[in-house]
Amino acid sequence: MPIFSPPSLTDLTRLLKAWKFWVLGAILGALIGAAVYVVAPPPYRARATVVVDFNLEEAFPTDTDRQYFYYLERETRKLEEIAWSDEVMNQLSSEFGIPVEELRGGKLELSQPAEGGWHFYATDQNVRQAVQIASTWARLFTDEVNAKVAASDGLNPFIRVETAQVENLPTEPSLPLSAYLLIGAIGFLAVSAIGVLFFSKPK
Repeated sequence: MPIFSPPSLTDLTRLLKAWKFWVLGAILGALIGAAVYVVAPPPYRARATVVVDFNLEEAFPTDTDRQYFYYLERETRKLEEIAWSDEVMNQLSSEFGIPVEELRGGKLELSQPAEGGWHFYATDQNVRQAVQIASTWARLFTDEVNAKVAASDGLNPFIRVETAQVENLPTEPSLPLSAYLLIGAIGFLAVSAIGVLFFSKPK
C-alpha cells in the first residue's frame, strides 16, 4: 500500500485481528505515561476554604423566594469580582513575585460559588508554594470582603465571611496518574495504528 493512501477494508481487518499487538501496545503506552509522570510530574494543587453566609433571613425577612434568588445572584457576583479584583491580585503578585496575568490565567481557580464553602485553589510545581498561595488568596479575599461590609461599600451588611481552612491544606497533583496512563496508552495505540495502516506492507 503506498504511503498516505487510504486504508482498504483488508487493511482494517488486518489491524483489528492483531489483538495481541494492541494489548501489548496499551501496556507499553501506559508504562511510558507512568514514566513521564515520575520524571516530569504535574503541578500540585492546594485548596483553601472560606465560608460565605448571606444571612437571607436577616437581610430579607419577608421577601419571596424569587427575590432571594436575585439577591444571592447579585451578591455572589460581587464577591466573585472581589476575589479576582486588582486589589487582591496585586497583593498576591507582590507577595509571591507572580505576574497577575499568570494568576488569572489558570494558576488560581475559584470553585462554583454559592452560599456555604467557597474553595480557593492554587497550582504550583512546588507543593509548599501552592499551599501558601491558596491560603493567602483566601485570607486576602476574606479581609477585603469584611472591610467592604464594615464600610457598607457596595455589599449587603448582613453578609458574613470567615476562613474555614487556611492551614494544613489538602493538596493533590493537578492531574492524576490514571490520566497519564490513559493518555500514554491511547497515544501509543494511535501512533501504532497509523504506522500499521500507512507505512507497513502486508505479508
